[in-house]
Amino acid sequence: MEPEQPSKPASKADYLCVLVHGLWGNASHMNTLASALRKRYDEDRLHILASEGNTGNLTYDGIEVCGERLAHEIEEKLSALETDGHKIQKLSVVGYSLGGLIARYALGLLYARGWLDKLEPVNFTTFASPHLGVRAPVRGAQNLFFNGLGSRTISTSGKQLFLTDVFRDSEKPLLSVLADPDSIFIQALKKFKHRTVYGNVINDRTTPFYTTILTSVDHFGDLENTNINYVKGYDSVIVDPDLYSLPSEPKAKLPFPSRVGKKIRGFFNKLPFWLLFGTILIIAVPIFLGYAVVQTFHSRKRIRFHEEGSENTFRRYRMPVAVKRVRTAMEEVFENAAARQEPDYISPSAAPSDLESQAEQPIAKTDTLEETPTLTSPTQTLTEQSSGISKVGTYGTVNLQNRPTLALTPDQFAMIKSLNTIGFRKYPVYIHNHRHTHAAIVVRMDKPGFEEGHTVIKHWLDNEFKL
Repeated sequence: MEPEQPSKPASKADYLCVLVHGLWGNASHMNTLASALRKRYDEDRLHILASEGNTGNLTYDGIEVCGERLAHEIEEKLSALETDGHKIQKLSVVGYSLGGLIARYALGLLYARGWLDKLEPVNFTTFASPHLGVRAPVRGAQNLFFNGLGSRTISTSGKQLFLTDVFRDSEKPLLSVLADPDSIFIQALKKFKHRTVYGNVINDRTTPFYTTILTSVDHFGDLENTNINYVKGYDSVIVDPDLYSLPSEPKAKLPFPSRVGKKIRGFFNKLPFWLLFGTILIIAVPIFLGYAVVQTFHSRKRIRFHEEGSENTFRRYRMPVAVKRVRTAMEEVFENAAARQEPDYISPSAAPSDLESQAEQPIAKTDTLEETPTLTSPTQTLTEQSSGISKVGTYGTVNLQNRPTLALTPDQFAMIKSLNTIGFRKYPVYIHNHRHTHAAIVVRMDKPGFEEGHTVIKHWLDNEFKL
């Protein structure tokens, strides 16, 4: 009897795109992205893997554990496709929210295991991912309350997102290690031809603009007086990454009695919200914290079993961060609470001296300005930032007029410099029609008011996703 011939592959696609959901999420959160990809590219051009290995409360278990699960899931998918007769040659990865960090960790592991030499890494994109963590840039009592409480509510992931963890023997938070210039994680990102981030400029109560777009500057702190420059054809949603705002006539300052009256009206307009919010806090916070304790307990058990690796499934991923030539290695309640906090800022003299000039906006020649100041020193850079001179960057001009520096940690400043050095195309997103912009940016569900998220996805497919 002749041996069976392998069946002919149903698809000729040699390209795999991996979609990674966020905290508390599941694969369905990426359905709109997957559907948009499928409408643009049929099965003969693209395979899609919507990750399912870190569903729901499994995301409590930390970026390291979740990253190992994702790396295993991708390897299994590649093996399954090969068994079915598909030879995958290209790889793209899309992360949403926490999924962007999990993806970065998994890619470091795949890099260390040689996969990014076998495959051609094409696109790495994140939507509303907290690359610098989710710590609120506030100091004093607010810092102790909001950041301290947040780091204790979602097990290991909470500590990592609020930068209160220590990763193995590095003596640094895991997110710092993820951004170490010599780590396998940065080497993995460098392999991708296209690196893109999208972040909400307002109402993202989970991942503020500074952490999604990798900046220490509060570019959209005064939207009322900002003349935003949008990308043409994308319905006043996508902000031009080369020039966030255009010059506008300064508004006349209201007389003192009018300013006082405006503040009083604003207070009474918000009073019903604060009364409701206070009631919710009194009732919901104890329930939420109790639930967090239970889930943290379960998470620690899962992590312990994962570490023991009784079936050796994940042992092959538990490698030193330094390999080869590499040297080092109650959602709504808390969201609303954090969203109401005004950020703190630091004086120009206290900011890292080379942050703006060397990291966020590398200087390049361009014809966008007739007169562009030559930046000769860090001091000049920071002076220009406060005096209103525009600066020319890799992709054009970014107006730094009256943009104060956020009160970030030294680790966060170092992350900004490292990640911006490898280069990302950065798109601010202004969603007007819904306050839950964190979910709307990827149309996490079919919901009225999320329509502008379809514009974000269309822009990504039109301009940034390459086959």
